Amino acid sequence: MTTLDPRRSEAFRDPQLAPRLLQGIQALVDRLAPADGRPLQFMEVCGTHTMAIAKAGLRSLLPANLRLLSGPGCPVCVTANADIDRIIALTNLSEVTVATFGDMLRVPGSSSSLAERRATGAAVSVVYSPLDALRLAEQQPERQIVFIGVGFETTAPIIAASLVRARAEHRRNFSVLTALKLVPPALRALLEDPALRLDGLILPGHVSTILGLEPYRFIAENYQMPAVITGFEPLDILMGVYQLLLQLEVRATGARLAVGNAYARAVPAEGNPVARARLAEVFQTTDAIWRGLGPIPASGLVCRPEFAEFDASQKWELTVEPTVETPGCRCGEVLRGVLLPPQCPHFGRSCTPLHPLGPCMVSSEGSCAAYYKYGIGGTEDQLDDAWFAGSGDLCQ
Repeated sequence: MTTLDPRRSEAFRDPQLAPRLLQGIQALVDRLAPADGRPLQFMEVCGTHTMAIAKAGLRSLLPANLRLLSGPGCPVCVTANADIDRIIALTNLSEVTVATFGDMLRVPGSSSSLAERRATGAAVSVVYSPLDALRLAEQQPERQIVFIGVGFETTAPIIAASLVRARAEHRRNFSVLTALKLVPPALRALLEDPALRLDGLILPGHVSTILGLEPYRFIAENYQMPAVITGFEPLDILMGVYQLLLQLEVRATGARLAVGNAYARAVPAEGNPVARARLAEVFQTTDAIWRGLGPIPASGLVCRPEFAEFDASQKWELTVEPTVETPGCRCGEVLRGVLLPPQCPHFGRSCTPLHPLGPCMVSSEGSCAAYYKYGIGGTEDQLDDAWFAGSGDLCQ
């Protein structure tokens, strides 16, 4: 099998290599296909991978008995309704301007969204980073600027840096409402889920630039589950799939597995120690509720006591409405990988990007949005009828 030169980024777009990789994948699938006839199932746990796979049409190129499931890799999507309601409650405070990433605007809560609140006069500003929100606090000292901290380990370090700077600048009108989440505990929850039958994990590229390899070691050591970090070019993803199949072959011999890294040009084994040190300085872990996965111990981040003055949840006692889940929304099942977006009866009908029932259709990393944008779900996907039948075959 051809290897890719990590020093040449154009190599990961070489159209001559894709057929050779696909041939190698087909040969391995033919050897490794389960005797009971079920398909091999790999899950990508990164929303950027979900979009990249959909954009490149990779599902239609892979063998019919090798399936890619989308997992809880979209931080906006996994934010629970209760947290959305808490964010919306901030807009009821007259002195507060909510600063948020644009993906959060149209995510529906129990009875409203940030977009609807802004349309009725609430102060909601879209920013591209927490440092933009900090500048907004500098420009508007008469206002309380609250940044909505939604993200994984990739986003969390820059949020931590903004709080360190806010403290250094004595910026008392800046705070963060955190709904930050950690990926490894969610992976453990997936591996413990009896409804799922996974054969491998495509690990997130961006998150791994921070974490490195060590936090994933339990996947191989405790669960003997193939797992590979990949990048986002089509050949990156195909190489990740190929390496997962090689790990399955190794496991069949009784040998122990190790986490693979098909994105070494961006992910060093040690990750980014400076970013992790900043995280440890500002945040501490807490239990968190994930949409679709429920409560997961030590899977969230909150401010340490030293940064309590910049913690919006401690700055105000919010009046939050009782949480009500959106009737018919099946984002939770999609995020667990037990349901494909086209299997939801609302997909593309009563749930569209303009009129979403849930965050999976809203976020730029949402799997429903990816399927909708790239027209996945019809016969062009070359998937058998059972794949879309909603019979539960995917998870038995």
